[in-house]
Amino acid sequence: MSQLGSSLQNFLLVLSALFSIVNPIGSALIFSQVTADRSHEERLDIAGKVGLYSAIVMLVALWGGAYVLNFFGVTLAALRIAGGLVVSTSAWSMLSKAEENEERKQEQASHATGAADVAFFPLTMPFTTGPGTISVAIALGSNLPTGPNEGYSFFLGASLAALAVAVMIWIAYRSADRLVAWLGHARARVLARLAAFLLLCVGTQITLNGVVDALRLVVKP
Repeated sequence: MSQLGSSLQNFLLVLSALFSIVNPIGSALIFSQVTADRSHEERLDIAGKVGLYSAIVMLVALWGGAYVLNFFGVTLAALRIAGGLVVSTSAWSMLSKAEENEERKQEQASHATGAADVAFFPLTMPFTTGPGTISVAIALGSNLPTGPNEGYSFFLGASLAALAVAVMIWIAYRSADRLVAWLGHARARVLARLAAFLLLCVGTQITLNGVVDALRLVVKP
């Protein structure tokens, strides 16, 4: 496979996983309610900052999280297995308890109304890119191939995917009112469930990669 094709494949993999866990469209519906008492200019400013901060959080988790865990002696195989299980568990929770997750996010974001600067906390963390997103990013980053060409393709594709999700967050939040009018809560929940199923598949694949790595270590001559 060419380097461009490999980068595109990695881009689509990471994009689907991060988009599923972040769910910019569903989050935008809650963002619209939480910031309803602010002016249009303030909401646009907050949306821009949340998009920027979200990009930083995802990129740091992608490329720094695995090294932090390795520093504490966590092997790559164990990281992949645990990360895949976390991703799969989060996806299953999103599938089976979609309404509870939405209520939890709204409760987290509701504390933002009285703060002077709420873009980073709580609207970026934990509302938009919370522990679930960080876990997914670390699990994806742990799949970095060892070969130089493959590693570069994965790094490029995954980084562009994180930036693309951040741009989607920015667009969705600044267009929150129009999304509410056009999409509605029922369609947003259907979209969230479809994204959660895709995330479940991604988490399962990451876990399988970790199991294969662990078996190779066991049977290695």
